[in-house]
Amino acid sequence: MFNVTTKTMQWGEETLTLETGKVARQADGTVIATLGETSVMANVTYAREQKPGQDFFPLTVHYQEKYYAAGKIPGGFFKREARPTEKETLTARLIDRPIRPLFVPGFKNEVLVMCTVLSHDLVNDPDIVAMIAASAALTISGVPFMGPIAGARVGYEDGEYILNPTVDDMQDLRLNPEQRLDLVVAGTKDAVMMVESEAYELTEEEMLGAVTFAHEQIQPVIDLIVSLAEETAKEPFDFTPPDYSELYAAVKAAGEEKMRAAYAISDKQERVAAVGAAKEEIIASLTEEQREDSNLSSALKKLESVVLRGDVVKNGRRIDGRALDQVRAIECQTGLLPRTHGSALFTRGETQGLVVTTLGTGDDEQFIDALHGNFKSNFLLHYNFPPYSVGEVGRVGSPGRREIGHGKLAWRALQAVLPAPTDFPYTIRVVSEITESNGSSSMASVCGGSLSMMDAGVPLKAPVAGVAMGLVLEDDGSYGILTDILGDEDHLGDMDFKVAGTEAGITSLQMDIKVAGITPEIMKSALAQAKAGRLHILGEMAKSLTEASEFSQHAPRIETMQVPTDKIREVIGSGGKVIREIVEVSGAKVDINDDGVIKIASANGEAIQKAYDMIYAIVAEPEEGAVYTGKVVKIVDFGAFVNFFGKRDGLVHVSQIENRRLNHPSDVLKEGQEVKVKLLGFDDRGKVRLSMKVVDQETGEEIVAEKKEDAE
Repeated sequence: MFNVTTKTMQWGEETLTLETGKVARQADGTVIATLGETSVMANVTYAREQKPGQDFFPLTVHYQEKYYAAGKIPGGFFKREARPTEKETLTARLIDRPIRPLFVPGFKNEVLVMCTVLSHDLVNDPDIVAMIAASAALTISGVPFMGPIAGARVGYEDGEYILNPTVDDMQDLRLNPEQRLDLVVAGTKDAVMMVESEAYELTEEEMLGAVTFAHEQIQPVIDLIVSLAEETAKEPFDFTPPDYSELYAAVKAAGEEKMRAAYAISDKQERVAAVGAAKEEIIASLTEEQREDSNLSSALKKLESVVLRGDVVKNGRRIDGRALDQVRAIECQTGLLPRTHGSALFTRGETQGLVVTTLGTGDDEQFIDALHGNFKSNFLLHYNFPPYSVGEVGRVGSPGRREIGHGKLAWRALQAVLPAPTDFPYTIRVVSEITESNGSSSMASVCGGSLSMMDAGVPLKAPVAGVAMGLVLEDDGSYGILTDILGDEDHLGDMDFKVAGTEAGITSLQMDIKVAGITPEIMKSALAQAKAGRLHILGEMAKSLTEASEFSQHAPRIETMQVPTDKIREVIGSGGKVIREIVEVSGAKVDINDDGVIKIASANGEAIQKAYDMIYAIVAEPEEGAVYTGKVVKIVDFGAFVNFFGKRDGLVHVSQIENRRLNHPSDVLKEGQEVKVKLLGFDDRGKVRLSMKVVDQETGEEIVAEKKEDAE
């Protein structure tokens, strides 16, 4: 019944297996990839005809994590996988970005790639396995795909690059100073196509070395996919790229000068209007047959590309007249919103982000239900891109893949400089509202986020800035690298290369290549040029923070204290009775974790101190020789019992009340009276022994100590 083909290799410390022919045989291409005990099924289907009038390539990539893969049942009321998680959305983008440029130019038939996690061993991350499975399924499907690609994850510890580190190794990198990198690279046999990373101030040389290491490590995987395809690939789809050279010649003759004049306008809105008008004039000058040609939009886009790219490489001239390595004018402002905890407005040319920081308590941490386990995050970054930011009318809905991806990039860039939770026990939420956009708004979110957090009083290790780089690579090998690219330069260029970091090093690198053939020399030049741009932006940001920002009066204050783990039960009490009493009496929020770390939060310092004292009284042990203030709780013939330390009572013997003989303790004491006592020690049975007569009852000073000083 089945015609199963399996290919296996040793990859790093695990076995990688590709299998096809058993499952989902009606799909155009299906491959189950397994690394260790993590298995992902990739299914590819494609339409045999292009939809009439469609002028873009409709590629859709889905990545789904099934909870059964890790032996879990989904949380929530319905107990069923629902909308994609952030991890699923980011992984779908991770697969989409390197494969999209590798479809034959002109192919506009609908393509669907679905990756489903079937098994997860909690060691090998399924995202890399899914990328490999998707590439293999595309390669054997017959779709006009110029792959295969493969991907790998790289860690960096003790100066050594690590291939495909475990899930645990990549969890909470900022709490693991030994592990400094989480890098994903995808590429073909000859070129790197995509880079995504979270780094901890690595140098440009270290990052380039990691990318090179990853590209070397994926070569045997590419060979394995080719070996599978040689035996199982379907007949290639009969597709010939459309030849619209005559149409393009007509378009060029009719409108090249108009298009050059339009692209010479530096203001974005005016330029967009001029380019639109130039297109209308070009179309009006064409014949009826040419206007109805389905390749007209491609010819117009090619003309735009030639105009923009030619000036960059030949003349070193950009749309807005800048030099290739010049950053647009920057304006920074902090503290502009009066009631927020921290705010910043970062403007770079026609790109602007209003970024706001809110500080919360442990109750505000985000609970994440993932295949490899449940965990909390105390740093959140949300990115919003409304239609008005580009002067358009559009539908506003829940965050899309773009918003999630850009927000995660900024999150990764800022993660490296956050203080440890033990040093700054706040939940930090940063929201980036993009109010203008022409060029990288994710990098504006990084810069604005850094300023906003510093304005909120977050003790960052160093400010972080980001810059977007571009590339124009001509057929003859000549190229131009662009610093701080505009939207049009991104759209019509060959590379989108975003670098964020501090003065000391890189904290995040994201790269998408639209053509094969980016050499290590080009990447090295781009990284060096990006460093210069980043340092320039950091200098401009520093001008807006001339003084240390004060902690917002509207933000909660949080104090932490560590208690022995065997005392946690006493602090919580039966059914939470004790901790509820502490919260009610003090008015502060109290959060305690399994390690004995207690966070006390309130905008009122007195409430924090009250809660702290109540907890301290429960967990602390009295010190022998110390003086305490207590209350008489019971009087007996031989002395008085005094509550002096939390709920701890001790006996003041009648002989220790005063320096004279008393007939009965009640001669000088009464219940409820406040007294000062010294802890003399403990008797053989562990009972507390207290003394009043050695302490001045008015000042609380030790009388014995004073007499010793007089004798000297």
